[in-house]
Amino acid sequence: MLSHDQIWSAIDALAQRYGFTPSGLARRAGLDATTFNRSKRIGPDGRERWPSTESIAKILGATGASLDEFMSVVMHRAAAPAPTIPLLGFAQAGLGGFFDGSGLPAGSGWEEVASPGLSDEKAYALEIAGDSMLPIYRDGDIIIVSPAAAVRRGDRVVVMTTEGEVLARQLKRETARTVELASLNPEQPDRVLAASEIAFMARVIWASQ
Repeated sequence: MLSHDQIWSAIDALAQRYGFTPSGLARRAGLDATTFNRSKRIGPDGRERWPSTESIAKILGATGASLDEFMSVVMHRAAAPAPTIPLLGFAQAGLGGFFDGSGLPAGSGWEEVASPGLSDEKAYALEIAGDSMLPIYRDGDIIIVSPAAAVRRGDRVVVMTTEGEVLARQLKRETARTVELASLNPEQPDRVLAASEIAFMARVIWASQ
């Protein structure tokens, strides 16, 4: 007999296998982005909520997975859960209260996503929304950021300014006074920031592409 935990864990695992977060998979399947959120899995009365057969069918259509593949994932979810890292929507990151002074995750509002085999204990994930970073990053893609990794010219980085703006760019050039950032989208201009304008800059070490 299938359990509530098995079904939901299988949806999480299938999302990870095809490079999505649960919310990214929901959007790709044409569903509301919160459909597969953990908060939606238990009702206000404490009763378990199960995904509908229609939702599962849309998941299979969005990923291209077969029903046999989905069921094989279901039956193997009895194993210990995969390690997770903090996850936040990219658009939320600049709202304030999500990072400490050194650029590490802080405060509430973070979700979790399975780690793709990384050993970096300080890494966190951001979920891309919209098409402002095309063609490099698409809506629903996950990027993993490491505050501990050394940043070099040519690296893709996430930068937070002292004004709270969060940018994903390629590091073009860095001096003692300025940081030049190349846009990932050819329709958007490059940026030059004074070093004093940058709260933190961290390297992107993985992306679900």
